[in-house]
Amino acid sequence: MTARTGPIAGNRLDDAPLSRFHKKLALYSSGGPFLDGYVLSIIGVAMVQITPQLDLSDSAQGLIGASALIGIFLGAFAGGRLTDRFGRQALYTIDLIAIIVCSVAQFWATDPVWLFVLRLLIGMAVGADYPIATSLLAEFTPRRHRGPLLGGLVVMWFFGAAVAYIVGEILLTTGDDGWRWMLASAALPATVIVLLRLGTPESPRWLANKGRTEEAEAVLKQVYGPDVTIADLPDETEQRENVDLRAILRSGYGGRMLYITVFWTCSIIPLFAIYAFGPKILDALRLEGDLANVGEALITVMFLIGCVIALLCVNRMGRRPLVIHSFVWSGLALLLLGIFPDAPSGVVMTLFALYAIIIGGTQILQWVYPNELFPTEVRGSAVGLASSASRIGAAVGTYLVPMALTGWGVGGTMLAAAAINAVGAVVSVLWAPETRGMALHEAAALTPRPTPVDSPLGV
Repeated sequence: MTARTGPIAGNRLDDAPLSRFHKKLALYSSGGPFLDGYVLSIIGVAMVQITPQLDLSDSAQGLIGASALIGIFLGAFAGGRLTDRFGRQALYTIDLIAIIVCSVAQFWATDPVWLFVLRLLIGMAVGADYPIATSLLAEFTPRRHRGPLLGGLVVMWFFGAAVAYIVGEILLTTGDDGWRWMLASAALPATVIVLLRLGTPESPRWLANKGRTEEAEAVLKQVYGPDVTIADLPDETEQRENVDLRAILRSGYGGRMLYITVFWTCSIIPLFAIYAFGPKILDALRLEGDLANVGEALITVMFLIGCVIALLCVNRMGRRPLVIHSFVWSGLALLLLGIFPDAPSGVVMTLFALYAIIIGGTQILQWVYPNELFPTEVRGSAVGLASSASRIGAAVGTYLVPMALTGWGVGGTMLAAAAINAVGAVVSVLWAPETRGMALHEAAALTPRPTPVDSPLGV
């Protein structure tokens, strides 16, 4: 990656202008979320053929649908530990190579167990990329652009999901082996992303934290110009007391970890359930055949639009108001779906679209909050731990969706989703912090300095 720009105004990393390097790093880092959305969504289309061919029960469908989520739970935690220990850059491509290998291997899967194991491994690799790519991006990005660029990674999740549905619908027409080509197709974008990521420099914050000051200064000069030195990095000594990974839960950071885990879990359980079993849910709402497929594609577009709107609001509204409003109003849409499951098709699609647009605020903050609220030495571990913990609930929720649809009906399932949203709204009112306009080391401090509302950094 070419990494040459003009010097920083004031020689401060957090006040640097947004450069071509930052934009390329954001694009390449978004490859992981793109693959996540692609892998988790294409299984919903593939299940149309997999279920009859492999004679899957509701339980087996739930396990295969949740397998990648279980893998993300394992991989995110491991990836976070590894990226804090060995660096962000070293693992930035290795994890995607594993996705390529396992995706191709799915083509020859002959039974549910083999398919479950491969998707578990893919999920582990995807999960490992979360803390690796987001920590690298957060530690290079200026404060004024950190929220939109980190949140923008989620837009790529939905873009990956949209591409997956298009590819899936095309490959469904190729015959009985269409599902094999669908699942193997993830190897193609993964290969492109690996090639683009080659040459990305290591985080100077991580290098400095490890005492490798000469290497850190070389990266700073490479990225920001010859006038920048190690002295321009903010001092994070304040945040180093009692924040090793084992101490996170019993230190002042334990409350932050608890909030991030709960809000992230409440945000993704309904969403992942809709993506893994979207056609089945829409079919239960009497949107059948092509109409269900069109509906699923439309909802994906609405998710994309919602995330883009949230990106425009994250600096203007602030993190706290955005997450609260997103939970409250998207939950209302789910509640109405639960109360009126037999409403006309147009009403059903409108409510699904409203949920998809409004939930965008909680989606983009999944990447913003964890990276802002923890110091450099444990940032990867904290993001990985929060991501892993949130996936427990998401995997359980996805596993239970087929059985919930059978036992409770679609109305009861949507009411349960609305209740989960309500929990997210309540904990956000109680615990959501505001980090708008803060430098990365200020946001990560246990007693961060508030930024005035009229500050230019807060707009």
